[in-house]
Amino acid sequence: MKATVEREIKLTVAPDFEVPALPGAALEPRTFTSTYWDTPGRGLARVGITLRHRVESGRGRWQLKIPHGAARLELEVDGGPVPVPAELAGLLVAFTRREGLEPAATLATRRAGRRVDDKAGEPVAEAVVDSVTVLDGHWVVDRFAELEVELVGGGGERDLRRIEAALRRAGATDGDGRPKLLRVLGIPDAAPAGAATTTGRLVAAIAEQQRVMLSRDPGTRLGTDPEDIHDMRVATRRIRSFLRTARVLVDPSWATPLREELAWLADALGTVRDLDVMLEHLEPQVASLDAEERDALGSELLGRLRSEHDHNREQLLATLSSPRYFRLLDHLEEPVALRPDGGPDGGPDGGRGDLVAPTLPEIAAAEFRKLRKAMRRIDAASADEEIHAVRILGKRARYAAELAQPLAGKRVGALLARTKALQDVLGEHQDSSVAEECIRRLAGQARGAAAVGAGRLVERERLRRAQARAGIPAVWKAVAVAARRAFP
Repeated sequence: MKATVEREIKLTVAPDFEVPALPGAALEPRTFTSTYWDTPGRGLARVGITLRHRVESGRGRWQLKIPHGAARLELEVDGGPVPVPAELAGLLVAFTRREGLEPAATLATRRAGRRVDDKAGEPVAEAVVDSVTVLDGHWVVDRFAELEVELVGGGGERDLRRIEAALRRAGATDGDGRPKLLRVLGIPDAAPAGAATTTGRLVAAIAEQQRVMLSRDPGTRLGTDPEDIHDMRVATRRIRSFLRTARVLVDPSWATPLREELAWLADALGTVRDLDVMLEHLEPQVASLDAEERDALGSELLGRLRSEHDHNREQLLATLSSPRYFRLLDHLEEPVALRPDGGPDGGPDGGRGDLVAPTLPEIAAAEFRKLRKAMRRIDAASADEEIHAVRILGKRARYAAELAQPLAGKRVGALLARTKALQDVLGEHQDSSVAEECIRRLAGQARGAAAVGAGRLVERERLRRAQARAGIPAVWKAVAVAARRAFP
């Protein structure tokens, strides 16, 4: 299976637009027909994933495109028009758990354009105009033109923006931005921010994180990019935090079991993600040791970590194919169940519902008050566990502010930036504590050079933790000021 990272931009052009004579050479025109596949409910398209079978010059290829940071990862397998190759279908079981795949649209494309070179004559991008015909059998139901600029070779973001500017000067305008299938089917590329109401925003925020979860599911199964599992884990945590933060608004009989299952999934993802982070940190640390210490500690520490990682990944893949996981996805697809009285259980109104529930900005302000109270108890003598506890409160406050942002004004944006900085320094402190525990657990019985190397790593982690701890007061001060401005 061939894998390629695709970074591109899309612009709108007139049907007769020609790519200007940028440095480089004209590309040979191409024609191909692409049949896009999806579930009957268009589950792939709704989260920005595309699956298609393309025929060009008599050769058939299946292509699956999944999110990959700011880009997309394209997986390609040769094959005929049916069936969907097993290696691609196996990545899509979260979408096909209840319904199969079917042809969704057929597009015939004529592509022409230029290879664009840098000053040294090296290719950095391809700028092409796709003249697209939408087919229904033998009938033409629509036509449109689209300009794409895709990075190739050693091309980077600066090349992309430079070429985009030249194309705009030649008449290109803002593009639709969506993959062709989404455009044909009329499906938006992202969930809306939600109505300017507390419940509308809550529903939209949960839907967006559900979309992130599903869009990263194939990449998590594939396992080539650790950021997929990170994004999926964060999405589960955000939904769980949203439900906790807005618990006065949601029906506990619906939300409580969902939060419990999200915690179960986050734990399963975390067993692999935490080891990804640990290996990414410790591999260069071990590599920097003296040769004898490095060689001796490699098997004692890194070898055991990799073995644990492989075992936990096997367990995660089993989890992601389990009936319990599929039931969780079904639960997330249900409409958000709001409290019928719009307020908390019991209380001075006896549960009559004649009290007004707090707004999301009010809820976020309360979370920051809890964080402020906890931070007052943090000083140079605070235990690692106490700092970890305020890290959790900081994360809750940050997610509450994210939830409230569309309703709380521009100053929340500055608060989120400051809170992220606090989370970074608190996370560095926690990561160093976990790393030291890991070194002691896996290499604590080592002897000779391995023991010496392990001791050096422990000292580095303690220094790392001390540096993080020293940075907390200044970062927290900035958060406190921003919180007072955002929620006076």
